[in-house]
Amino acid sequence: MKACKLGNELTVSSIGFGCMGLSHAYGVALEKDTAIRRIHEAFEKGYTFFDTAEVYVGQYADGSPAVNEELVGEALRPIRDNVVIATKGGIRWGNEHQTIPDASPASLRRSLENSLKRMGVETIDLYYQHRIDPKVAPEEVAEVMAGLIREGKILHWGISEATEEYLRRAHRVCPVAAIQNRFSMMARWHEALLPVCEELGIGFVAHSPLANGLLTNRYTAGMAFDPVTDYRASMPQYRPESFEKNRALFSLLERLADRYRATASQISLAWMMNKRPPIVPIPGTRRLFRLKENIGAADIHLTGEEVRAIDMALESMEMSEVFGGSSIKR
Repeated sequence: MKACKLGNELTVSSIGFGCMGLSHAYGVALEKDTAIRRIHEAFEKGYTFFDTAEVYVGQYADGSPAVNEELVGEALRPIRDNVVIATKGGIRWGNEHQTIPDASPASLRRSLENSLKRMGVETIDLYYQHRIDPKVAPEEVAEVMAGLIREGKILHWGISEATEEYLRRAHRVCPVAAIQNRFSMMARWHEALLPVCEELGIGFVAHSPLANGLLTNRYTAGMAFDPVTDYRASMPQYRPESFEKNRALFSLLERLADRYRATASQISLAWMMNKRPPIVPIPGTRRLFRLKENIGAADIHLTGEEVRAIDMALESMEMSEVFGGSSIKR
């Protein structure tokens, strides 16, 4: 697979593997041995960039906790020197899937130390502030990250769901390697950050690049999800009426897939990977065929004119509301 740089020094595969869904938010966790095998298969296919977070904790079929960082750490231990591990800290869960940001220096350090222990590693390659904490200035967060870099506990740092002002202020104190924001054909509200990232030499990593799976174009209005373990049960894009609203989007994906002899997923990923600067998507999956399918997007080349044509089509069409992330307690 092609390689891509985040910041000036961190080289990753042009598509990463978002590991969250193996154990959290998409139903009962995948059986541990199967999940480890899936991560190994991803590496064998060319993925070198693996993403997790402190708060990605679901449950196995027997009711025991499925801790995503522990899973990822165990799976990648035999190939540690050949992969880039990204994780996140600075939030905790409240009630009803609500997140509570806490980016105080003590909280970030505690989160980082716990992540190192759970994954069984001495250093984390890319450590994100998981959400902006309005109570803590970006300069203070950046100082903490600079200290962790000096101590060798992390190599690079980033910000998830960054804004331009926050990013610029933090970057002036300690260079940011990457931001990780929600981005897909249905969630383009961070598009204005692309030229900012290019100006500052910061990578853009896209989580939920397939709109939590909808852009695979494999779902129908009649599908049901477990409201206890599967977040899709409450995502607006999966409401029955949303499929009708998104008909034009599905049709666009079908036409483009036919033109490029690709799948809807591959078109959705290739569209952002061919933007300037290129976006590094980190789709997740539990299925081997999806790992193969997603990585195939790296072989699709779209010209700047073709990307702009898709952008114009997206801007002019009706779409349903799309999930924007767990609510944040302020």
